[in-house]
Amino acid sequence: MTSIGRASILIPLFMALAVFPAQSQELKKIKIGYPAISYNQIHIWTAKEAGLFNKYGLDAELIFFRGGQMATQALVAGDPPIVNIGTVVQANLQGHDVVLIGASENAYAYSVITVPGISRMEQLRGKRLGISGFGSASYNAALILLSRFKFEPNKDVALVVAGPTTDRLAAMAAGSIDATLLTATEVVTAKKRGYSEIYDMLDMGVEIQGNGFATARSYIKSQRATVKAALKGYVEAIHLFTTIKRRPKESQRSICAPLIRRSWRPLTGDLLKWSPKSLTRR
Repeated sequence: MTSIGRASILIPLFMALAVFPAQSQELKKIKIGYPAISYNQIHIWTAKEAGLFNKYGLDAELIFFRGGQMATQALVAGDPPIVNIGTVVQANLQGHDVVLIGASENAYAYSVITVPGISRMEQLRGKRLGISGFGSASYNAALILLSRFKFEPNKDVALVVAGPTTDRLAAMAAGSIDATLLTATEVVTAKKRGYSEIYDMLDMGVEIQGNGFATARSYIKSQRATVKAALKGYVEAIHLFTTIKRRPKESQRSICAPLIRRSWRPLTGDLLKWSPKSLTRR
C-alpha cells in the first residue's frame, strides 16, 4: 500500500503509460466517480489513459462530483457503482452497505492553508476551518488535526462546510472561512492567490485508511467479475504510479503534458509547475 505525501504525482506519471492492444471482446461500460481534481484521484485517470481498464475488459466513464459528500451520496444511490473516495465510515454508520475494496493512501496528505495574518497553528483558535462536508475525508482529517493541537471542534475552532476546493478557496477570498485543508497539487493554486501553507499533516505520522476504491457489497455480489476487473486496473495504475519516478524528469514532462491537458485541463497550468518532492512506500 502506498502513502502519498508530496508524492511523484502528476508530472512524472504518464510517461510510461503503455497503449494496450484493442481487446477482442466487447468492453463492458462502467461509470466510476471521483470527487476532486487533485493528485490523489490520479490513479483512476492513470488506469483510463493507460488503457488499464480496457486491458481488463472495461470501458470506464469517469464522472466528477463536487466533493466527497456528493460522491458518497451517488455511490449509495448506486450510480455510479464505484467511486474513488476517502472514507465510507459515515455511510456505513447510516446503514448503507458500501465498502472500500482497495486504497492508495495510508495517511492524510493535507496541508493547512490560511488567509494572511495566520502563520502558526496556535493562531487558529477562534477561527473558522473550511471542510468539504461532514463525514468527508477533509472532515475526518480536520478532527485528527484539531485533536493533535488540543483544539476542541466547534468550540476552539469552528468547522464550516464550504464545499469542494474551488468553493473553499472562494470562501476564503470572501472572508467566510479563515483556513482549509488542501492536497499538495491544490496548494499550488492557493499559494498563487496569496494564501499560506502553515502545516503539513504528513508530519503528524498518523496512519489512516485513506483514499480508495469504494463500492457496495450488493454490487460485488451481483457484478463480481466487473469489480475485480476495475480493481485490477486500479491496482496496476498504483504500480505505475510508484515506479514512474525513476525516469528522467524532462522526458517525463514531455510525455505527461499532452495527457494532463486532455484529462486535467482545469488545473493543467498549476500541475505542470508543481514539483514533486518525495514518494514514501509502506
